[in-house]
Amino acid sequence: MSAKQIVQDFYKSDALINATILDIYLHPEVILEWNSTKGFIKMDRKGLLDIATELSKAYIRSKVRISHILEEGNLVSVRYSHYIKTIENPREEMLLAHFIVIWEIKDDKLFRGYQMSQLS
Repeated sequence: MSAKQIVQDFYKSDALINATILDIYLHPEVILEWNSTKGFIKMDRKGLLDIATELSKAYIRSKVRISHILEEGNLVSVRYSHYIKTIENPREEMLLAHFIVIWEIKDDKLFRGYQMSQLS
């Protein structure tokens, strides 16, 4: 499977709000460096799994709409918008944030991520 296909499959899954699914995609030594509207966050495998578990407590559905995806070797750049449905209001889809991320793929897993986000 190509690096681009791995990343597309990742974002099509519910991995962002489901730690069990997320675990399938993560390399054992994964690191995500994230520049968010709240500052810089560096997360390892445990941190990523913990955030997915926390998100699953508030959101029942997660949907990613990719607008751009580019592949160069084992690097994949993705620009996407993340939509969610909350437990309190499961019928309304809400835009959570816009993201751009560069993923390095190693051993067919997400290995290094460099991400920026902006709340909607």
